[in-house]
Amino acid sequence: MSVPSRYPSWLPTLLGLFIAVGPAATDMYLPAFPAVEASFGTEPGTAQLTLASWFAGLAVGQISQGTLSDRFGRRIPLAAGFALFTLSTIGCALAPTLGSLAVLRAIAAFGASAGMVIARAVVRDLTEGQAAAIMLSRLVLVMGVAPVLAPSIGGLILAFAHWRVIFWILTLYGATCVFAAVRVLPETLPEERRLRLSIHGQAQRYWSILRERTFLMHAIMGGCSTFCMFSYLSGSSPVFELGFGLSPSEFALVFGLCAVALVCGSQINVRLLPRLGLNRMLTIIAWTSLLSTAFLCVVAFAGIHSLPLVIAPLVVSIGCQGFANANSNAGALTRHAHHAGSAAALMGTFQFSLGASAGLLVSLLTDGTPRGMAAMMFCGMLGAVIADRFRPNPEPRQAAE
Repeated sequence: MSVPSRYPSWLPTLLGLFIAVGPAATDMYLPAFPAVEASFGTEPGTAQLTLASWFAGLAVGQISQGTLSDRFGRRIPLAAGFALFTLSTIGCALAPTLGSLAVLRAIAAFGASAGMVIARAVVRDLTEGQAAAIMLSRLVLVMGVAPVLAPSIGGLILAFAHWRVIFWILTLYGATCVFAAVRVLPETLPEERRLRLSIHGQAQRYWSILRERTFLMHAIMGGCSTFCMFSYLSGSSPVFELGFGLSPSEFALVFGLCAVALVCGSQINVRLLPRLGLNRMLTIIAWTSLLSTAFLCVVAFAGIHSLPLVIAPLVVSIGCQGFANANSNAGALTRHAHHAGSAAALMGTFQFSLGASAGLLVSLLTDGTPRGMAAMMFCGMLGAVIADRFRPNPEPRQAAE
């Protein structure tokens, strides 16, 4: 089954379901960090290592998933990735130690990365430039349900059951995606457009993509924004549950508020893009997020123990990610229509490598205050603003061969 030039109206919803595997598997067990540490008898902050291994698995997985999808089409690699995610998540539910849980999370992330890379490649198969940014923003609306609901579902499960039940629910989600990839998803990459490259040829392709300045600067902006986002994901549970004494369900409410801001940002982005353009939107959002994280740093390092003053800049900064993610991805893929899978994979690997490093750094700086989280978020957005200074304007009509 192949997709026509005008894609079905339900396709963004399906792609959102695939992309949301990553956020759901990331966020659902965040409220369980203290329970996981208590279960394994480890020190506070050690559960964040399983999040860092998850991000590392996403980074490594994406570099291979893009190549596979450019060679074999979109459907088969996607189904195989979700099958690996499902089997590894069963292992997470049965993990006997924190170390084994971290390893299995990395393997599960390797599989889940297929949904994150290949869904973006499908978008690039069908659209480009501003149209791609709009479609990606619509995907964020669908996938945004995951970070809104996932922590709440996790907190609800913890109120009545063991934290391992969270992974059994994620197993069911993964199995559903396997079925949808096999039976529902149309193939958007016809046989004649598939790439048959050797390892050396693929390495040369990656190198040529990296040397293209439009891709590189947009990728750095997207990677730095991801560093900011993952600093928040890694640090939020200790800050709110240990530092402010919130219960898992109360933490889920705070997390959900930030997730709503993310979704709202993505939908406002759809409205503003035709008026302001991709270039101006990226600059405005990078500076807005930088200023909000700077305010958060002032509050954190001044020792002001105020929940509203911590939440407010977080809502602004995370809301900006709803703009930044879609726009930086669209800008990076502008000139790479004929190897969208490889370009999306390279960008995803870069983003989640920075995300994994953010998780490790925040875990080392965890002390029950927002300082470590705030400092890392600020560093991420400072990098994005610097990259924006050297970024050429995207030119959608000039696609690289």
